[in-house]
Amino acid sequence: MLHAREQAWVALRDIASRIAPGMAEADAATMAGERLHAAGMQRIWHPSIIRFGANTLKTFRQRSEPDTVLGQDDIFFVDLGPVFDGHEGDVGDTFVVGGDPVMHACAEAARELFRRTAARWHEGLDGIALYAYAGKEAEAMGWRLNHETKGHRVGDFPHAVHKAGSLGNHDAVPVSGLWILEIQIAHPERAIGAFYEDLLVRD
Repeated sequence: MLHAREQAWVALRDIASRIAPGMAEADAATMAGERLHAAGMQRIWHPSIIRFGANTLKTFRQRSEPDTVLGQDDIFFVDLGPVFDGHEGDVGDTFVVGGDPVMHACAEAARELFRRTAARWHEGLDGIALYAYAGKEAEAMGWRLNHETKGHRVGDFPHAVHKAGSLGNHDAVPVSGLWILEIQIAHPERAIGAFYEDLLVRD
């Protein structure tokens, strides 16, 4: 699982570095697939999701507004679900082009909220309590948590054989190396959001 996680993060950073203003969201998704194959991915267990601008408010299953192009001052996130050596990776992060300070703050807030929530997991909180905490903490930080985005189990493909359902409904303490914590936030007024996800792993 740790190998799949590391390979997925390497691919995500590569993909994000190739996204630039003027690129269409659909073209970025195609490029992501090409880069994942070049990285040695066996298959995907969920489609690569890339969201630009206001589409960063969309949940996993919602369709992006068509023909979206990344602006000069804009925000985007990358969400990957590749399989490496039979094991599922699942990583996501948000990036900003240009100098909009609110967008930069939004991207960093998603990462910080992930860190704070993961720290509570280390204290022994179950999945339900983790997302209750994340919602309150997001509000205290000045953002809104998307409560439809609540993480899940991963493992050797396909993970649903082992455990289906979301982390946000899991009433036990998540086991290290098997659960993805997902954080998606939105600005309270502007049409922008941010996303961050990673494997919960104890040191």
